[in-house]
Amino acid sequence: MSTTQEALKLNVMVGDYPNTVALTKGQVRSDRLQLNFAEAKVPHDNFKRVVKGEFDVAELAIMTYLQAISWGRPLVALPVVLHGRFQHGQIAYNAERGALTPADLHGKRVGVRTYSQTTPTWVRGILQNDYGVKLDRVNWVTFDDGHVPEFKDPPNATRASAGKKLLPMLLAGELDAGIVTAADLKNNPQLKPLIPDPAAAGKAWHAKYGALMVNHIMVVKSSLPKLDPDTVREVYRMLKDARK
Repeated sequence: MSTTQEALKLNVMVGDYPNTVALTKGQVRSDRLQLNFAEAKVPHDNFKRVVKGEFDVAELAIMTYLQAISWGRPLVALPVVLHGRFQHGQIAYNAERGALTPADLHGKRVGVRTYSQTTPTWVRGILQNDYGVKLDRVNWVTFDDGHVPEFKDPPNATRASAGKKLLPMLLAGELDAGIVTAADLKNNPQLKPLIPDPAAAGKAWHAKYGALMVNHIMVVKSSLPKLDPDTVREVYRMLKDARK
């Protein structure tokens, strides 16, 4: 972070969403701040850099943020939720290999790109709290490291062999279930949500807990509000105006 006579320069990383594009495209401006945006076509590819402190203001998954501050990273969350969703539909199985329900997961192999990701964490909470799944009796298969290097996967999580990919393994029967994307479900009709009628299940979850499932938030370096709280207020103002 550096200053000029004209404006304070901030290095920013955030994706283009309906609630941020007015900011990233320069429609929302500030007289006192100059925002230098990093390339963020796939924001989560930059999350390790956020944890390392390379940005003054950045998008970050909420689980990565919680892990980062638990290991003393100098980050502070803003009251800004970029997006979220009910995660009930993100765990799927290959119906061509037989029916599967949450009650069948004990002893099964479930693929997750990264164990500590936000989506798998929400899904594990759903399975444990609402379907009685004992998470330590599921064999989790991972493919990537998390964004915070200190985090270690639990003993019942193993790394897939080099070169293996989650979706082909799920389709081939090497995995019993997996955390997938909406595109995976759309493009592979043999994949079915493990939780029946996930939309209805999401509504029921909301009615039960009175909450929404947050995914990505905005964070700033913790030095920023200490040294210049008005700058943080201005960043928040710009994000709020972009959302409008």
